[in-house]
Amino acid sequence: MDTATDSRRVPIEETEIFRIFEECADWVWETVETWDWKAQRTVGIHLVRAADSINANLVEGDGRYTAGDALHFFVIARGSARESQLWIRRAIKRRLVDEVEGAKQLADLGSAGRQLNRLISFRRKNRDALVAREETRTYDFEEVE
Repeated sequence: MDTATDSRRVPIEETEIFRIFEECADWVWETVETWDWKAQRTVGIHLVRAADSINANLVEGDGRYTAGDALHFFVIARGSARESQLWIRRAIKRRLVDEVEGAKQLADLGSAGRQLNRLISFRRKNRDALVAREETRTYDFEEVE
């Protein structure tokens, strides 16, 4: 690989998108923890799993060797972000979450989701270029009689 490219690479955990999703997941955990039994076991469990899944899949994708593998996990993260939005909307509708605070979280998830879409598009567009930069070696074999 091109060492100049590698030196500029930032781990996903150090990006703004990761921070936003992580803050949302922390908010989700703290919020769901205050709910009653029924709310926790219906909406809460789904919301916590979806919110935690976003960054877990971003990290897993970022750690993959091929662009295709990375994209697979980034797309799963995008789905988990959308699922988190669904469960926050349900929590607002069921008066489990304050409407203003819920709207803030939805806006943050929307913003980070758009950033994730751009990351996915960038990776898709540059997938072939990244593979082409990998160093290839050819070996010559002498014929043995």
